Amino acid sequence: MSQLVEFPSEDGPVVVVVEGGPVTRGGGGESGVVHRAQRTFEEAVARVRPAVQGMVRQMLDVAQPPDEVTIAFGLDLRADVGGVIAAAGSSANFTVELTWRRPPGERPAASG
Repeated sequence: MSQLVEFPSEDGPVVVVVEGGPVTRGGGGESGVVHRAQRTFEEAVARVRPAVQGMVRQMLDVAQPPDEVTIAFGLDLRADVGGVIAAAGSSANFTVELTWRRPPGERPAASG
């Protein structure tokens, strides 16, 4: 059953998210119940920071580091634990894009 969760923010406004799937109108039952999160929105999102920082460090710690790193992932916000990286089944999904911008005529380093 879906529920609405209120995350207070550090700046004052409340961020409301849907936990557990879509909320349907007129469904009755507990669909109108709003739960208050145990953490602020910022605290909930901060829980995934170590994973993101670790991923960026690993992507930049190569012989020819990229000029740009883009990491995309899903984020679930849950009333009881805050932010978690969204997973399908037992694995989390990250999309990583690395970009190198070499000056014209510069050759990539030889591998091997």
